Amino acid sequence: MTISLHPSTLPAVLSPVITPFTADGSPDEQKLLKQCKWLEANGVGQAVFGTNSEANSMSAPQKMHALTALIEGGLNPEHMMPGTGATSIHATVNMTAHAVNHKCAGVLMLPPFYYKDVTDDGLFAYFSEVIQKVGSAALQVYIYNIPPVTKINLSLSLLERLAKEYPKTIVGMKDSSGDWSYTESVIKMLAPSGFRVYAGSEVFLMRALRAGGVGCISATANVNPKAIADLASHWRESDADERQASLDQVRGIFAQYQMIAGMKTAVAHYTNDPEWLRVRPPLVQLSADQQAKLLSELKAINFSMPGL
Repeated sequence: MTISLHPSTLPAVLSPVITPFTADGSPDEQKLLKQCKWLEANGVGQAVFGTNSEANSMSAPQKMHALTALIEGGLNPEHMMPGTGATSIHATVNMTAHAVNHKCAGVLMLPPFYYKDVTDDGLFAYFSEVIQKVGSAALQVYIYNIPPVTKINLSLSLLERLAKEYPKTIVGMKDSSGDWSYTESVIKMLAPSGFRVYAGSEVFLMRALRAGGVGCISATANVNPKAIADLASHWRESDADERQASLDQVRGIFAQYQMIAGMKTAVAHYTNDPEWLRVRPPLVQLSADQQAKLLSELKAINFSMPGL
């Protein structure tokens, strides 16, 4: 199997960047730009419009407008992998073409998630039609597998078929299945041909790197970017397992809460900006008691977000 001729410019760790919203529910592009620049300064790429970005609570035009604003604001598109998957092929093509035109290093593409129990042939047809309609040699697709949310399982045979049919376009995936044996199977099957597998949580970072994966795209990279990026850079060193345990501790604290609302609570606290607390329905903010408990747990482990 041939692979893309150009090595990827994407870092080993990316964050599905949480989206700040204005009072009317629009993305606050300036705050988002500031957050992305902080992540970049800490060695983390930006998978904007991912699950933790509340991407499916935004319209395609809102996301495209925000992406333009971020890149015009000075973000490096070579470190960006915007989420472009939608249930409609038309919306997916528009967002994907927009990302390609802005020279983003890749796009993170959900499968069409509304209909359940769909066939591999149906899923293959969806990705195939999107690729043909975008029609760009520059397109680099990372398939986004998140069955706890989509309720769609991407079979190994489907991934193999897609990678074989589109070896220079379908170049990797983010696996948020939470099933290490599945992630490992994908790495074993496809990584030798250059397919880039990102784990969906830093909990699996060491396991992914040791198995031949490239890193992680993780929610808590929003709040703990430097420590995660540092481990990805130094994963062969003797203290790597110790560092992994420290990452797991931070992740464990946030995992007790609705993750997006919890991370927004932390950012609101450390930036002293309560506007960061806003989430889009159907999500709700953490209660005052939950916020206090989360912040006290973070304080107990001397957690901080320097430079934010």
